[in-house]
Amino acid sequence: MTVTLADTPRFETERLILRAPEARDWETAAAFLVSDRARFIGGPYTQTAAWRVFGHAVGHWVLRGYGQFVLEEKASGSLLGSVGPWYPNGWAECELGWSLWHASAEGKGYACEAAERLRRFAYDDLGWTTAVSYIDADNARSIALAERLGCVRDREARLPVGEGSEDDATEVWVFRHPAPAEAAA
Repeated sequence: MTVTLADTPRFETERLILRAPEARDWETAAAFLVSDRARFIGGPYTQTAAWRVFGHAVGHWVLRGYGQFVLEEKASGSLLGSVGPWYPNGWAECELGWSLWHASAEGKGYACEAAERLRRFAYDDLGWTTAVSYIDADNARSIALAERLGCVRDREARLPVGEGSEDDATEVWVFRHPAPAEAAA
């Protein structure tokens, strides 16, 4: 028996299908999570820890009714990454987060295309009035994407519990997304 997140939204953009995670995504997600590319989201992880991270992403849908969408390229069916609204326990604010699972997907605008669509979803359908993105200070590509999306660094914003704290070597910056009316313009 295969269980799915049957009532989750599914969106399409010009080049992407945006959908909830499925069991078939595990192998591709795991390859990313155990790689050095995952360093910006707390990794790289062991295979066991990667399973927990993936389970956390799936469980977020059940507990919150929304979560990270898997990016599937329409033309090829390739799994490219995940983007979406995120608000796990301990987060200071609602976040729009992203990760591309393959270096070959970078620089093609996939994350921006998905983030713009899913920010509209967060504002229009979930009723969010603000959103942030928590970004590793060393992740220049992610910072550039945040700026391309119209975000500005918010030095006054609180960090999630355990992220970028004194006992954590990672410096996390908070980028504030434009308000719903500004983002729609």
